[in-house]
Parts: sequence; C-alpha cells; structure tokens
Amino acid sequence: MSSKLVGVGVGPGDPELVTVKGVNALRAADVVVVPVMAAFDGKDGGERGRAEATVLHYVGQEKVVRVVFALNERTDRARRETAWDAAGERVAQLLAEHSCVAFATIGDPNVYSTFTYLAQTIAELVPGTVVETVPGITAMQDLAARSGAVLTEGTEPLTLVPVTAGAAALKEALAGPGTVVAYKFGRQAQEVAEALRETGRIDDAVWGSALGLPEESVRPASELGEAALPYLSTLIAPAPRGGGRGGKL
Repeated sequence: MSSKLVGVGVGPGDPELVTVKGVNALRAADVVVVPVMAAFDGKDGGERGRAEATVLHYVGQEKVVRVVFALNERTDRARRETAWDAAGERVAQLLAEHSCVAFATIGDPNVYSTFTYLAQTIAELVPGTVVETVPGITAMQDLAARSGAVLTEGTEPLTLVPVTAGAAALKEALAGPGTVVAYKFGRQAQEVAEALRETGRIDDAVWGSALGLPEESVRPASELGEAALPYLSTLIAPAPRGGGRGGKL
C-alpha cells in the first residue's frame, strides 16, 4: 500500500482554532512533521515554531519530528534549494518507515504554505504517495473575528496580496473596489501605511500579529509607523461600503 502524506492546517496560532478534522488527522498520523527555521549553518536553530507549539496541544512531543526548512530565505537560491532537498529527503525517509505522515502548517495548507513545495518534492522522490490536505482557519479569518472587520459583502471581491511581492501590487489592489488583505507585511509596514493613505483606505483598515497568542496585537492601521512589525503581520482593508444593509447585493 502507498504511504500517505497529509498537510494539516493548524490555524494562525490559537490552539482552539484547529478544526476537529485537523486534530483527528494529527492524532491518526504515525508521525507529525513540523517545519523548523534553519540557522545560518543550515541546521535546526532550536526555536519552536508556531505550528509545533499548536500541535503539541494535541499530540505528544515523542510523535513530533522537526524538519529544517529555509522558510524565509529569498535571496540565496542555492541555500534555499539545498534546504528544500534535505527536507524532502527527510520526509521521504519517514514515508518509507510509516504509512501516514502528517505535516502541520500554520493557516491553511493550500494558502501560501510550505506544504505546497514539500508535496511537489515528495511527488518526485516517492512516486505513488497519496497526498491529502485538511483545511485550516486562516489569519485573515481570525483577524476579521478579533477586530470586527467584515471581509466581504454581497458582490464584493476579495484580494489577498503577499507584500513580499512589493508595494506596487498592494497599491493596485487597494485602488480597486473590494476588500484587500495583505500578508507578511511586517517588514514593510511604512510602505503599507503610505499605500493606504494614498488610496484613502487607511481609516477603516486594521492589522494584527501573533493572533491568539499572549503577545497578540490588533490595532488600527492609522497607528502604523516607521517601526518594523513581526514578519507574519496581517492587514485587512475593508471595501468602501455605503447604501445601508445589503447595499452590495
């Protein structure tokens, strides 16, 4: 029988936001792989990531396998590829030893997730592996709930932009009619604030980081300054609305 690799979305960090199906998948797996940030030498930096911290609320440490990924490496392609190859080989080894391996990823495994690249690598290394995903609650959903921001109404579009793609893509989205969500904008907070002001979208926008964790911060975008924020900060700029209830139907 083929081994199975299951990408499990464990939400933004609040352990209460892992779905029942996600918990069942983590517990049913033989091992649960969690991504670990690579140190400069390419080895395990020792820091416990958000996915691992969440997983440990539902399975024991003995079931968790830490695998190093170059999670934030964007400039040194050779280093990134080397880390990806090593991670894929480690997971391939686990699939040879176990019938079901789960990979825990923050948010959702099909939304800007490390799991996407891992699944592609495993398809090449271990042909025939069954790949499944269990959806998870995303940061934009969690931030909307914690801030009271409404993501979409009626016929409004919703645009999700990773600010790692640059501020130009964000400005283009903000110039449109719908709600805009920006991911990973913490290091470019000043540019994001400028884009919001230029497009007249700053007054209703809100940002948040470390959602559901002790260090959580949920603030109006009007308070954004020059200081950098946590890398995984999320922003919601709601669509301009008017016309009363159901005005966008």
